[in-house]
Amino acid sequence: MSEVEIEREYIIPLRDAYETSRTRRAKRAINIIKEFAKRHMKAEVVKISSKVNNLVWSRGIEKPPRKIKVVMRKNREGVVEVLLPDEAREEKEEKKE
Repeated sequence: MSEVEIEREYIIPLRDAYETSRTRRAKRAINIIKEFAKRHMKAEVVKISSKVNNLVWSRGIEKPPRKIKVVMRKNREGVVEVLLPDEAREEKEEKKE
């Protein structure tokens, strides 16, 4: 795995997902996260972790969370990973050991 170039923590508002129809809200929330990552981390490739995806979809397609706290890491190749704060902390602890 390549080294982390930039690591930042964000709270992403997902309220715009509620402007779409009820049957597309969770999908729209995932797209909002990707767009946010591209805009703020200046990258073309964004990878969302399965835990972030599960959190967005946890209450079904009609009721995604209104906002989500994430950690974004950009590596040397310009690929951005979107992780939950707990997930990022666990990975740091594993690397220390």
